Amino acid sequence: MQTSIHVGFLVILVSSVFVSNVAHGSSADTVIDSSLLTERIAANRTIKVDINGDGEFTSIQDAIDSVPDGNSEWIIIHVRKGTYREKIHIPTNKPYIFMRGNGRGRTRVVWDHSSFDNTDSATLRVEGANFVAFGISFKNDANIGLPSSIQNEKQSVAALVGADKVAFYHCAFYSAHNTLFDYKGRHYYDDCYIQGSIDFIFGRARSIFHDCEIFVVSDDRVEIGGSITAQNRQTAGEDSGFVFIEGRVYGIGGVYLGRAKGAYSRVLFAKTYLSKTIVPHGWTNWSYNGTTKNIYHAEYKCHGPGSIPNDRAPWALQLSEKQVAPFMSIDFIDGKEWLPAHRLLEL
Repeated sequence: MQTSIHVGFLVILVSSVFVSNVAHGSSADTVIDSSLLTERIAANRTIKVDINGDGEFTSIQDAIDSVPDGNSEWIIIHVRKGTYREKIHIPTNKPYIFMRGNGRGRTRVVWDHSSFDNTDSATLRVEGANFVAFGISFKNDANIGLPSSIQNEKQSVAALVGADKVAFYHCAFYSAHNTLFDYKGRHYYDDCYIQGSIDFIFGRARSIFHDCEIFVVSDDRVEIGGSITAQNRQTAGEDSGFVFIEGRVYGIGGVYLGRAKGAYSRVLFAKTYLSKTIVPHGWTNWSYNGTTKNIYHAEYKCHGPGSIPNDRAPWALQLSEKQVAPFMSIDFIDGKEWLPAHRLLEL
């Protein structure tokens, strides 16, 4: 079997399930379902995990551990419905895993660990390349304490994605502080739900978030200090950045779209619904004391009450069609070379 996904560089235009998002002004979008992904990945082996004992394993980690070291062919780990209270680690020596759940409202992985170290706290840690997850929720429900407490300085990561060629479809990520550590590599998130309050999508990966739902849980005990993103691009030559396309941002209280974690921080929100939870300034350089001339915080054709550009940060950009074009292609993450399926991205 080929050890990489060669599926004719498929852009999925037809599927059996359709959703309409009329409230936010988008047309009906095609949804990629688990049967389609299973077909495209074409694995020869499926490992069933069932918390009630109707499978080969009751623990997801035990199923992962059973995958041969140096695995070079796709293996499906089918995680049936239930709440699995455990930490999950995909190590570097176990690539080509497709973790298939029964839906993000039915298959849940939950842990409650906070730490001063992001890696240590993560409920899910992905370090093996060519990993795909479908229909699973990942949650860190650790109590991070009051805003001024020592415990509040700890991290409670729901997922750390630190491998190349990783995709999540119809998954959900829940935490309060540092929900999704999008650490490094090329990643694709399709129709995912991400919830948090402070820096809850952060790291230095090169990622596309397509049609994702971002829910802000603001902490009303403090002034606006939360940001959806904290992207950590350090140099002009570093090929990283977060691109959000055709999603929805809403929630409780006020929050920034992003803050500059690195001198060349790069984040784009394109054709995204922004509710009034996005404060008028839009972006912040809080805690970053360097120049803002190299920061790339940008928007393109966003809509909703939080998208009004009049009072945006002075370095924030409103892109033209020509400027945004390189980011509105799956080629931004070289997706035609490795993704099992993706949807058409349009200007």
